[in-house]
Amino acid sequence: MKVAVLGAKGRMGIEAVAAIKAATDLTLSAALDLGDSLDKLAQSGTEIVVDFTHPDSVMNNLEFAINNGIHVVVGTTGFDEKKLSKLKDLLSKQPKVGALIAPNFGLGAVLMMQFSQTAAKYFESAEIIELHHANKVDAPSGTATRTAEMITDARKASKKGVMPDATKSSLPGARGAKVGDVPIHSVRSHGYVAHQEVIFGDAGETLTIRHDSIDRAGFMPGVLIGIRNVAKYPGLTIGLENYMEGM
Repeated sequence: MKVAVLGAKGRMGIEAVAAIKAATDLTLSAALDLGDSLDKLAQSGTEIVVDFTHPDSVMNNLEFAINNGIHVVVGTTGFDEKKLSKLKDLLSKQPKVGALIAPNFGLGAVLMMQFSQTAAKYFESAEIIELHHANKVDAPSGTATRTAEMITDARKASKKGVMPDATKSSLPGARGAKVGDVPIHSVRSHGYVAHQEVIFGDAGETLTIRHDSIDRAGFMPGVLIGIRNVAKYPGLTIGLENYMEGM
């Protein structure tokens, strides 16, 4: 398969280029970055695009790729309902094209989200602390947002009540940013790559589920799973776990 990387000079892009080059069943058709023409995707016969760019530019990239019949594997974050709706509209006009939006490509991170969804049914309280490098442009992270959504869905399905919280006064942001039922607290600092703790609490006990990405190379097995499976799943898929279930 011919695979192109967008954002090829970024930290994740560099790792993705190396992983694709090392894979015997894949060919790197293009490695593009800021200022490069997207026309090279069509000219090179690219079948799949991996996007690790920026929330401000990702939609233009995806529109070009999908309109040209190219499958997309997306690690860029910042997808809200408006962007997802536009993406679904683009895909509806290219019914054979697959698009994977993955909040996280770390296999351990995907399992952390799934374990959290399972635990959510049993605990009264849940909060998330996510810690990332200082150059990350969005907060909370896509992984934290997705985890909070999964926990909220599990709580609704099990008819959990409102989480206990006696806070009467606080500084703005002190209790985090709420996604669904779940407060998320974001840390940005040099020294981190990508880390997340999900803390559950009930009378007499707490459960903490934590995942640490120590090196960006750890994301590459998940990126390769996305590349190798995206053509099998036409339309929009959110979350790498949907591909992992068939492994």
